[in-house]
Amino acid sequence: MSDIAEILALSPVIPVLTIEDANDAVPLARALLGGGLRVLEVTLRTEQALDCISAIARAMPDAIVGAGTVLSARDCARAHDTGARFAVSPGLTDGLAQSPLPLLPGIATASEIMRGLDFGLTCFKFFPAESSGGVRALKAFAGPFGQVRFCPTGGISQDNAPLYLALANVVCIGGTWIAPENLIAEKNWSAIAELARAASRLRTPSIKSDAAGHP
Repeated sequence: MSDIAEILALSPVIPVLTIEDANDAVPLARALLGGGLRVLEVTLRTEQALDCISAIARAMPDAIVGAGTVLSARDCARAHDTGARFAVSPGLTDGLAQSPLPLLPGIATASEIMRGLDFGLTCFKFFPAESSGGVRALKAFAGPFGQVRFCPTGGISQDNAPLYLALANVVCIGGTWIAPENLIAEKNWSAIAELARAASRLRTPSIKSDAAGHP
């Protein structure tokens, strides 16, 4: 897939994963995929992150694995070379705009959205979502930016996820609650699969509300 919009549409929730042990990568991905979540974001926050992406890409071709916390064009290139199929960044730079991978850059303001539009981008990570205005901010963005779609991340949980997914301009959400560090450390893949299964059922309604929250 060469379009970030197509990737985001595959799953209501994208697990945001920080993996300390590369040996955990494939069992973790298998649990998430088994629970119904196909799109996975492995953050580049550990030394093993690129090895994890490579292992998942080789062992699980049905999974769409991407690199998160991408901060530079070099990060994008390295992720691309190890098998990542998309990149997620907390922000947007000129270098990142030339990413060889489908890019989901982070924004928190109208000016940042406008800069992304100048680069031809229409899908953005709204980050950090809860502390940047949450659902109310996304409703406000819908008026001037009707063509833009979001993947909110940051402070989102299973409890508040439905509020985001009900918005017409939200394609999916990103969250860490599906694979918490303690369950990964315990190698409790069955518990993670159950969390993934519950997250996969957080589908957007067949008739979505508009950005103002009206059906």
